[in-house]
Amino acid sequence: MVLKVIFIIILAFLAYVFFFKKAREKDNITKKNERIEDEMVECPVCKTYVSKKEGILSNGKFYCSQECLENK
Repeated sequence: MVLKVIFIIILAFLAYVFFFKKAREKDNITKKNERIEDEMVECPVCKTYVSKKEGILSNGKFYCSQECLENK
């Protein structure tokens, strides 16, 4: 009787490791394949680089700050 319980526990553990480990591996693979989709551009006034997401777009140019935009 005790051997049957131990056997069932071992089988349950192996099933858990087999099925859920593959699910974790798939999550890790998708995280590793993610890319940063942001591009750095140069501010035409102060020549520093700013990401397109954070920059201020005006007349097709990206500025790093409101101050640089006003001093163009």
